[in-house]
Amino acid sequence: MSDLVEPKAVEITYETDEPVRYEVIDHVAWITMNRPQFNNAQNGQMTYALDDAFMRATQDDDVRAIVLAGEGKHFSAGHDIGTPGRDLHHQFDNRLMVAKHVNKPAAELLYTREQEQYLGMCRRWRDVPKPTIAMVQGACIAGGLMLAWVCDLIVASEDAFFQDPVNRMGIPGVEYFAHGFELPPRVAKEFLMLGERMTAARAEQFGMVNKVVPRENLRETVSGWAARLVAQPRLGNWLTKQALNHVEELRGKRTAMDAVFHMHHFAHAQNDLVQGNSIGGLGAKEMAAANKKQAGET
Repeated sequence: MSDLVEPKAVEITYETDEPVRYEVIDHVAWITMNRPQFNNAQNGQMTYALDDAFMRATQDDDVRAIVLAGEGKHFSAGHDIGTPGRDLHHQFDNRLMVAKHVNKPAAELLYTREQEQYLGMCRRWRDVPKPTIAMVQGACIAGGLMLAWVCDLIVASEDAFFQDPVNRMGIPGVEYFAHGFELPPRVAKEFLMLGERMTAARAEQFGMVNKVVPRENLRETVSGWAARLVAQPRLGNWLTKQALNHVEELRGKRTAMDAVFHMHHFAHAQNDLVQGNSIGGLGAKEMAAANKKQAGET
C-alpha cells in the first residue's frame, strides 16, 4: 500500500498577483514584500517570489547591493497562518532538490515543505554573493526575523520591534534558528521563553541591529548605506561576506540550526498528536490577540 496521500482541496484566495515588488535604483535592487493588508505575512506565493527576486538580483551584474523591505506599517508579521492566501497545500516548483510536500502524510508534509521554503531558502538568501540590507519598520515577528537575519546589515526604525512568540505553541523558535548567534544565549532564552517584544534600541545594544533611526529617515539612511556598498569593490564585498559567514559556520551555526529544525518538527508532530493541529490551535487571530495582550495593547 502506498504511503502517499492525495492533496487536500483547500480554497486559496490571493489578494495580489505581485506579493513582492522589484526595482533597481542606482545599482541597488529593492526587494519589497507587498502584502501590507496582512502585515506582509509570508505565504508560499510570497516566498517563491522572494526567491525569484533574490535570484534576479544575483544574476544581474548591474546590481551591486540588495535591500529587503516590507510595504506598509510593518516589515513582516511572520509566516502566514491565517489569511485567505495561506497555501500550505499548494505545490510550487521546488528549487532545492526537495521532494513535493502536498502528497506526503502526516508530519512529513510540513517537514518536507519547510526544508524547502523556510530553512533551505533562507540559507540560500544568506549566501547571495552581494551585500544585503534589511530595512525594518514596525513588527518583525517570528518568520519576519528569518528574513531580517539572512541579511548582512539591519537598519531599523525607532518604532520597530522583534519577537518570536512561538514557544506559546510549544515550538522552540522559528525554523531558521539563528537566535543564539544573533543574541547572547541568556538573552536569547529570555527572547524565546517569554516571547516578549524586543525594541529596536535594545536589539542594537546586542548587535542584532546595526543602526536605529526615526522612521521618516529610514529609507534615506538605507539608501545611503546601499550607495556606499555599491561603491566598494564587488569581489571585496563578496569575499568579506563569505569570510564572516564562514566564521559563523566554524562556531556551529549550520549544525545548530539543523538540530533545532528537527526539534521544531518534533513539536509540530506533538501538537498534531495531542491537539490535532500542528501549531497548537493558535492561528493568526489568536496569536495576534495574545501578542497585543502581552504588550499591553487594546
